[in-house]
Amino acid sequence: MDGPDGYVMVFAPAPVLTVTIDQPSEETELHLHPGGQGVWQARMIMSLGVPVVLCASLGGEIGQVLEPLLITEGVQLKRVLRDTASGGYVHDRRNGARQEVADVPGHPLRRHELDELYNLALGEGLRAPVSVLSGPGEPSLVPPDLYRRFAADLGANGGRVVADLSGEHLDAVLASGLFFLKVSHEELLRDGRARSADEDELTRAMYDLHAAGAETVVVSRAEQPAFALVDGEVLEVVMPRLEAADPRGAGDSMTAGVAAVIARDGDIRTAIRTGAAAGALNVTRHGLGTGRLDSIAGLVDRVRLVPAGNRPQERTTPEELADRAAGR
Repeated sequence: MDGPDGYVMVFAPAPVLTVTIDQPSEETELHLHPGGQGVWQARMIMSLGVPVVLCASLGGEIGQVLEPLLITEGVQLKRVLRDTASGGYVHDRRNGARQEVADVPGHPLRRHELDELYNLALGEGLRAPVSVLSGPGEPSLVPPDLYRRFAADLGANGGRVVADLSGEHLDAVLASGLFFLKVSHEELLRDGRARSADEDELTRAMYDLHAAGAETVVVSRAEQPAFALVDGEVLEVVMPRLEAADPRGAGDSMTAGVAAVIARDGDIRTAIRTGAAAGALNVTRHGLGTGRLDSIAGLVDRVRLVPAGNRPQERTTPEELADRAAGR
């Protein structure tokens, strides 16, 4: 069955079950959700009003729980059942900070499972205007060469490939070419692509990534403004600072925002501004990949792309954000 018009295919090979113990009041709460980079990206893409076809593998008892939870998210789920088990984690947030209780990464996919997943996702990706290649939480679960083949086959058939990867998986997709790459400065440092977090060094790394096969590159920098290499120009992504409730997930939401705009034939600069707004709003919430469309739309106009090194300072209060979301 064909996917919906103007949709995004998200390749999420190994989603996980997330269990969070919380206590916002007197009673303890238990929250179960599907998670993993691709799931969080899919959730934000749908928040922006763009349908998603999610291609994943599920297995074991955790996989049986994940399937109905993923369907409840609203994605069009395309899954391969695997003999090996899916992973998950348990976090305790009752004291305010996240404490890891258990982390089970799952098992690597076997050869026939990889073949089935590749054929499934390739077929969906060839029909989608944009495909997002998200990484497995544990790199050993899926070999980098599978990503290289995806990027090559999708790109050769006119697809726009968006990737949020690092390490050997990033090396693999660069060899095949990408429409858009998001990577964090921590990942560049860890992978040896940058020697420091200095602007000049990150700029050099972005040009190297472009030369290696990424058409447009965005480097997220935690609480600092992201850098973007667009049409040969290095830009700073300038936006209001917002108080963070949970700093995780901003980069995934940024990638999702870019994919959503490109799927609807938007231009790359608007896509980056939308991605930045989605990432900023995500960290003001508890829940990865979440956000209100009206709030994100209200922030996009406040995001600017300026030549690197020429960044003004700006701060937005919660009251101003609420006014913009309400159209005041």
